[in-house]
Amino acid sequence: MNEPAPEHRRVAAVAPGLASLLGYRARWLGRDVTAGLVLTALLVPQGMAYAELAGLPAITGLYTSILCLVGYAVFGPSRVLVLGPDSSLGPLIAATILPLAGADGDPARAIALASALALITGAVMIIAGLTGLGFVADLISRPAMIGYLNGLALTIMVGQLPKLFGFSVDAEGFFGDVAGFVTGLGSTVPAALAIGALGLVLIVVLQRYLPKLPAVLVVVVLSIGATALLGLAARGVDVVGPLPQGFPPLSLPDVRLSDLLLLVPGALGIAVVSLTDTISTASSFAAREGRTIDGGREMTAIGAANVGAGLFGGFPVSTSGSRTAVAAQAGARTQLTGLVGAAAITLILLFVPGLLRDLPQPTLAAVVIAASLSLTDLPATRRLFRVRRAEFVLSMTAALGVVLLGVLPGMAVTVALSAANVFRRAWWPYRTVLGRVPGLPGFHDVHSHPHAERLPGCLLLRFDAPLFFANARTFREWIDELVHVDPDVRWVVIAAEPVTDVDTTAAEMLRELTAAFERRGRRLVFAELKDPVRRTVERAGLTGAVDATHLFPTIDAAVAAFRDLTGASWRSPDRAVGPAEDRTDG
Repeated sequence: MNEPAPEHRRVAAVAPGLASLLGYRARWLGRDVTAGLVLTALLVPQGMAYAELAGLPAITGLYTSILCLVGYAVFGPSRVLVLGPDSSLGPLIAATILPLAGADGDPARAIALASALALITGAVMIIAGLTGLGFVADLISRPAMIGYLNGLALTIMVGQLPKLFGFSVDAEGFFGDVAGFVTGLGSTVPAALAIGALGLVLIVVLQRYLPKLPAVLVVVVLSIGATALLGLAARGVDVVGPLPQGFPPLSLPDVRLSDLLLLVPGALGIAVVSLTDTISTASSFAAREGRTIDGGREMTAIGAANVGAGLFGGFPVSTSGSRTAVAAQAGARTQLTGLVGAAAITLILLFVPGLLRDLPQPTLAAVVIAASLSLTDLPATRRLFRVRRAEFVLSMTAALGVVLLGVLPGMAVTVALSAANVFRRAWWPYRTVLGRVPGLPGFHDVHSHPHAERLPGCLLLRFDAPLFFANARTFREWIDELVHVDPDVRWVVIAAEPVTDVDTTAAEMLRELTAAFERRGRRLVFAELKDPVRRTVERAGLTGAVDATHLFPTIDAAVAAFRDLTGASWRSPDRAVGPAEDRTDG
């Protein structure tokens, strides 16, 4: 294989997507063009629907789609990843910009705020990609993210129901939307409900039973035809109307400095959600081709796409797993697919802006509701309930945070819950007594093996966490309780392989515990202490308290030393340890 030219390598380092296009092969053209046209059929209605979900005019969804596709085609490392307006970001965008847009809801100001939000989000993601800060996305655990998306889906569906029924509601918050919908049912427009509900059912059925058919496109075409043939606009059904012709100029959004500062929290929340979604989607599609992803480059490319959207009147975007799947199924080979989609949308705006004039607003509501259904993951929620109740509670709390507090506070709650769960596990880690199981090498958890043999006078313990200020007292109280139950204990052996650190608070606790043991003729012994942890212990001066002869390389060595000293022999426990005594974290 020929080595790439130095110029090509330099381009690839800065703009991997452009470098890929420079090496384009003519035989890919047919598939890429076809996939791009198929993708356009999905991008146009979804872009418009998600723009309105974000509280913006529908046309901004098309501007956003064009620029993010071009931006990622130049800077993106993935051959098939598709970006665009996203249903999970829409409520975050709306929650950030609408309070600043004013009571009159000036569309021009809302667009300027959304564009500024896209620029800030892009800057955050570029910085994260260049500096390796993408680990922030890992702060959201999967159970918390499942709960967040379930709660988000519920709020989206409730918020879109009035539009589906043909009326509008002026309310704030989930319960305000529910109350407004219930009280507004008397204003239902039957024709609007019919076209919206039928569209929603058709999307769901086609996606379920004919996944290769572009369900959204089918529904959009049928609803436009029905509107024109049946005169639904005259029967009270709101339609999109003619789109502005042309393309917005390159410009910086006209917002105040005070507005920019208020947009930052929303941009951070959007960046975290987008990073999480991007890494997950990019990894799954790369794995199909036997490749790995460069997370830093992916984040930088998503950031560049957001900056591009923000400079042309757009709003923040993210990776779309569903649209990427559509492109891949249609045979996409490179990012030329995205460029074809961008060109097709541009041609629509320039030459046939009236093409979507008769698209009913209830149909757009149906598109959004169908997308919100795809955000939910009820099977995963049920699995959490069966497998790990603590994480199920965490997931449900994250969902309630979105529903009760709102989208942005809900995101903060989700991140906080994920971090708190990590801390909880370190604070109250799994800990257990070990025993010997005849016929099985090594030493085993007596809760998993209730009849495991014990060594009289010697407690073998395992504590599955680093020792630090938060769990030092837990560790001490656990050992004191075990020794109190069995006062004949002479050695307490800590299987220390899971202990990855010992901070100064824990070192002081161990020093006090060792001194208390010495006064009672007992020994605190460590086995399998990692070298870095041992060096930390030495720097803390703990080796002065713990005799070096009581630091063993393996548990076997510690057990052998105790048996040589005491002559003790293994014996079966007086009673089996049952599951009720298992100290787990749920």
